[in-house]
Amino acid sequence: MVGRLGRALKHRNYRLFFAGQGISVIGTWLTRFAMVWMAYDLTHSALMLGLVGFFGQAPTSILAPFAGVMVDRWNRHRTIIVTQIAAMLQSAALAFFAWTHMTVWHLIVLGAVQGVINAFDLPARQSFLGQMIEDRADLPNAIALNSSIVNAARLIGPVIAAALVAAWGVAVCFTIDAASYLAVIGSLLAMQIKPRPVAARARRVLADLGDGLRYVWHFPLVRAVLLLLAASSVLGGAYSTLLPVIAATTLHGGPHTLGILMGAAGLGALAGALYLASRTSVVGLATVIQRCALGLGTGMVAMELASRVAIAVPLLFLIGMSMMMQMASTNTMIQSIVDDKMLGRVISLYAVAFFGGAPIGSLLEGALASQIGAIHTFAVAGVLCLIAGAVFASALPALRRVSRPHYIKLGLIPDPAAPRDAAGPGTARATHRAEAD
Repeated sequence: MVGRLGRALKHRNYRLFFAGQGISVIGTWLTRFAMVWMAYDLTHSALMLGLVGFFGQAPTSILAPFAGVMVDRWNRHRTIIVTQIAAMLQSAALAFFAWTHMTVWHLIVLGAVQGVINAFDLPARQSFLGQMIEDRADLPNAIALNSSIVNAARLIGPVIAAALVAAWGVAVCFTIDAASYLAVIGSLLAMQIKPRPVAARARRVLADLGDGLRYVWHFPLVRAVLLLLAASSVLGGAYSTLLPVIAATTLHGGPHTLGILMGAAGLGALAGALYLASRTSVVGLATVIQRCALGLGTGMVAMELASRVAIAVPLLFLIGMSMMMQMASTNTMIQSIVDDKMLGRVISLYAVAFFGGAPIGSLLEGALASQIGAIHTFAVAGVLCLIAGAVFASALPALRRVSRPHYIKLGLIPDPAAPRDAAGPGTARATHRAEAD
């Protein structure tokens, strides 16, 4: 079981990335905690929390489609090194203002700067995973392990951040985050990457972007999972933005309470990531995505009952697990079935679906929460999540039928038309399992 969970670590470049990223993402979660807590501490406004969340992610959704085109043209390895250095400088700027004089506008502007950086970093980093893995069969495991370290940090980071904020203030969190980028930058510089052949491009960026949009539009399964991710992101992806309000008002707590809530969501996300790492095939991920969309909606509606921390914790575990598994499953499916020449552009649309939905959700739900309260806002968003999941579930049988030839072409499922003797005695059972998933 352990060997199956960590099979992607046999690749040297991925081991380096895994180690460096594991250190860096803890710092990232320190900063995320510190930003939302400081925004609420400075303003005591759910609307301002929504604005901070909006400006921190909106640039990613606007720029990501164009960044994806450029990533398909550039050297992905060098691009990630540049984006990680830029992110380190952004965190250093947050630390500087936190040690001197921080206002909510510093959080908004520097959050927007990080959003611009993420627009290039996310498609470059996600599409670069395939270059670190020599055996494509290990790619889904690499994606799931990457999600595992992010969510392990999501579990540990808020707990550490809560203690640091209570003892020394938010400036320490930003400072540690800036220093943590040295680990991932060092790991990237130590890699030995075989250059990826990149064809010279004479076409305009908009023409290449149009090709990517048409590719997704004519690939029904990819189109459907991206649309569902966008809906889940708008409705459920902004839940962490409202957690400081719930911690301070509904649960009458402080930074430690917020740390417990964020840690519960992180633990759920980590459990989901480890489950995905144990899977050996991309087949069946559409069903996982469907169930996660419904689980996300159920957890958010049930938050109406969260009058105590003991009730909120298991619900946030479910919410965190559902959101992460839907996001990671969508990512894995895209990287497994999309043509490599289109991968940067499709990953950028994935970034738009996730990062584009969350800022809109932060803004809308922050405004709604200022009128009806954070708990009731969770319930409204949860009902809409359930509707989106039900629509996807009703369309899934047809999506499976039209996608089956592509899965057969990639060798992900056996060809039922192949002779039984040539395909092996397990062909019929395998085909049945693939169709059932």
